Amino acid sequence: QVQLVESGGGLVQAGGSLRLSCADSGRTFRMYAMGWFRQAPGKEREFVAAIMWSRDNTIYADSVKGRFIISRDNAKNTVYLQMNSLQFEDTAVYYCAGSGRYFGPSTMGYSDWGQGTLVTVSS
Repeated sequence: QVQLVESGGGLVQAGGSLRLSCADSGRTFRMYAMGWFRQAPGKEREFVAAIMWSRDNTIYADSVKGRFIISRDNAKNTVYLQMNSLQFEDTAVYYCAGSGRYFGPSTMGYSDWGQGTLVTVSS
C-alpha cells in the first residue's frame, strides 16, 4: 500500500523559499512518476510539477517555471519541491501524487495522493 507523506509547508514571506518533501513509505516498488499539485481556497486542484522516477524528465506549470524545482532521491523514495521567489498567489495546500504509468499534468493520471501540506505566503 502506498503511503505518501508530505512535509515542509509553513508560513513564508513573499520572495522567500520553502522546500517540500514527499516520502513514499509504503510501496515496495517505485512509482512511474511523481507529481506535485496545489489547491487554493475556492479553486480547483492544479498541476505544479512532475518528475519520472527512472529518468530526468521533468515538467512544470508555466506559473512556477523558473521558480520551482522538482527533484527526487531514489534511495530515500522521496520527491522534493524547492520553491523559490514565492508569491502570494502560491498560497495553497500542496499535494504530492504517484502514478504507476502516467507522466503528465492531469490529476486523473495519478492514483495515489498524500494528505497535503499548507503553504502560506504573506505579502
